[in-house]
Amino acid sequence: MATESIPAGGDPRRLLADVRALAHRVRLDQRVTWAALLVLGAATLAGIPFDWFGMRVSCMPDGSCEFARRGMLYYWPWALPLAYAIIAFLYVRAARARGLGARVWPYVITGFATSVVFPAGWAAVALYFSSHPYPDPPLPYWLFLLDRLVMPWGMIGVALLVLAWLERNVALLLFTAGYLALVLFVVPMNNGWDSPHWGLRVGMALPQLISGTVLLLGALSFAAARRRHG
Repeated sequence: MATESIPAGGDPRRLLADVRALAHRVRLDQRVTWAALLVLGAATLAGIPFDWFGMRVSCMPDGSCEFARRGMLYYWPWALPLAYAIIAFLYVRAARARGLGARVWPYVITGFATSVVFPAGWAAVALYFSSHPYPDPPLPYWLFLLDRLVMPWGMIGVALLVLAWLERNVALLLFTAGYLALVLFVVPMNNGWDSPHWGLRVGMALPQLISGTVLLLGALSFAAARRRHG
């Protein structure tokens, strides 16, 4: 009986390996992670002047102060949706340039959904304390963490978790975990009460400055990694 050798292309294990390699390559080509981080970092830093100059601070003769961050409410409700729309455009354009489909829409939808968390939370708190007294300090630590999480730069981290899942991007998952840990636990709480019209604004701007800088550094890192593997 004559025997014939099976061509390498007909080996099921070889075909399965080729399919997996192709799927991995497609996922890599679909990623424009650096662009998402760049847009979000720029949006975070651009929000600092709005918060700084839009903050209303009033102090009493006894040294107690009240403040309202009106500038954030003027900026973030439209800035984050615009940022996610730009990210969606960049992902779709990059995918079409390679003849691929874009899987960014669940991320964009999540981004738009988280964009309303901060103004909704602010409205709920304002409505509650309009008829209830403020609690005596010190406030519970979990309340500070919740406040940080619902801030726009905290919600950016939540949406980035969705992007990491969509892209099957372990590097982005690790970056986002570190970013959220920084936002929630590492960035110092405001302690500028001794100089309300300066120290208070600095204390409020610091988390945004750190978050925006980390996002931009992440964008540079992912862009460099893409060039190395491109």
